[in-house]
Amino acid sequence: MSKQKVHTKKELQVYRKQLRKTLTLAEAFLWKHINSRQLNNKRFTKQHSIGSYIVDFYCASEKLIIELDGQVHFTPNALEYDRKRTTFLEGKGFKVIRFENKMVFNHLPSVLQEIKESFNSEQEDKPAV
Repeated sequence: MSKQKVHTKKELQVYRKQLRKTLTLAEAFLWKHINSRQLNNKRFTKQHSIGSYIVDFYCASEKLIIELDGQVHFTPNALEYDRKRTTFLEGKGFKVIRFENKMVFNHLPSVLQEIKESFNSEQEDKPAV
């Protein structure tokens, strides 16, 4: 029996590409601060698929998912969908952290600090030898 592919499923490729080109304002703002290994030399990808879900940002070395939530996420249906999605992702061993869009704009240093604190490795902030 073959192992089922979890990451970057082919059938989601076109949708992922479209989402990357049309980031929300909050996603684009945060991306400017985490891309190109700017945050503790960690590599993030944007609009990465895991299972049938596309996550906003993913750091493979940390198995860390960052989700940004705008107003559309605060309806009862969306809250339930996000809860099921988070349960699925955490069940696969990923850590999911969420921020409201306004937090990214109004409290970026705190958001970046919380992301750093979510890293598992003990390598961060240590000088290379």
